[in-house]
Amino acid sequence: MEFLPEVLISGAAAFALILVRMTGLFIISPVFGRRNIPVYLKIGFSVIMSLILINTIQDDGLSSIGNISNVYQYMLVVLKEFITGLMIGFVSYIFFSVIYLAGQLIDVQTGFAMVNVLDPASNIQMPITSNLYYIISMIVFLGIRGHHMLIKAVFDSYKFVPIGGAVFDDKIVEDFIRIFGEILATGVKIAAPVTAAIILTDVALGILSKTIPQMNIFIVGMPLKIVMGIVIIMLSLPLFIMLLGDLFSRMNEEIINFINSIRTG
Repeated sequence: MEFLPEVLISGAAAFALILVRMTGLFIISPVFGRRNIPVYLKIGFSVIMSLILINTIQDDGLSSIGNISNVYQYMLVVLKEFITGLMIGFVSYIFFSVIYLAGQLIDVQTGFAMVNVLDPASNIQMPITSNLYYIISMIVFLGIRGHHMLIKAVFDSYKFVPIGGAVFDDKIVEDFIRIFGEILATGVKIAAPVTAAIILTDVALGILSKTIPQMNIFIVGMPLKIVMGIVIIMLSLPLFIMLLGDLFSRMNEEIINFINSIRTG
């Protein structure tokens, strides 16, 4: 008769730890972490996914639960699981931040930087171009089932990092620094067509100001740069959508690299 309560207690402890890792993902991930998604929906979906995971995870992913002997060790494992899920979501969030960066660079060149719009989902001020790019990137992300990729990443993490088996050291910091460098370069590449066109427009306006001193460059230049920026943005949208596919593929690779980093320490 004592066997059944012991099994129930260990099962409840395992479920709680799986729920903590899943909750960490849902807090900050690009799709599930948005503020316009009701909290009750996030909690319910986390519970449902945790129920599915606990019945599909191999025994290796749950083997370390038997080594927990007191409540302090259990709380330490809870903290590790939460940080693991949080960092998986944070890696995906970093790759979406490149959209904000590219939009900000474009708006500075076209003159839209002085006008921001409030994003009700994230409750932050966003540049106009960033808002447009973010909406397009979210549609593409959902279209290629990127949200399924995030859930699969959590499921696969138990194959390499069992419950309580995460190790956080300096290698994680190096990985994040490398990712930030790649994101910065990608953001500049996305904004490069518009930036190059605006720079050429400024050069042409400078030549005109020297050739025709009577022309008011300030009155002509601002509308011209806005028109040039909008035209280049519209023409480069197909290229931007193609680049998003590569960006999300790299995001999946970096999530796998992160999981390997916390496994090997």
